[in-house]
Amino acid sequence: MIIQNIEAKIRLAAWLSFGSFLTAIILCVVFCSYADRQVSDARKSVYILNNNIPLMATQSDVQMNRPAEYRADVDLFHALFFSLTPDDKYIEYEMKKAMYLVDQSGVEQYNNLKENGYFNSILSSSSVLTLQTDSIALDMSKKYFRYYGRLKIDRRSSTVYRSLVTEGYLKDIPRSDNNPHGVLIVNWKTLENKDLEDVQKNTF
Repeated sequence: MIIQNIEAKIRLAAWLSFGSFLTAIILCVVFCSYADRQVSDARKSVYILNNNIPLMATQSDVQMNRPAEYRADVDLFHALFFSLTPDDKYIEYEMKKAMYLVDQSGVEQYNNLKENGYFNSILSSSSVLTLQTDSIALDMSKKYFRYYGRLKIDRRSSTVYRSLVTEGYLKDIPRSDNNPHGVLIVNWKTLENKDLEDVQKNTF
């Protein structure tokens, strides 16, 4: 009888030990999973200092504001690429900044325009180009955009208005000083760039 009681207590102790061990493993898995999710959520967020005051930091989800950042990046690139003045140093400076925002497709368009004398014509005619954005259509699922704008070319003898339509895709990349939105425009091409109106100036 005593031996049976001892065996029963040993079995009970073994089951309690096994149960405690299993419970510890389950708790460990749950806590690790929770910690991993917390770290993952933290990586999706950025901290912004308000008014350069380190103590006033606010946290916001990157993805919440991504559509606005995409549109801002597309708008900035087109402004740099198409809004130009008859100054070769300025054109070179603007193109250099624009190339940080686009892949090889932008470089190819720039080289084609340069070879066709586009920038030289701006200098020789003292043209001032100003691009106004009409709208930017964005498909977040495909990261595709279509840009609609109106280009004003102010020359000595006339002012030409053109409609500009381009399209491309957007790729997330690490943020930098040269690319603050962390967005790269890829497979960019011009769909339309045609004259809408040519207003002659009074030269006398």
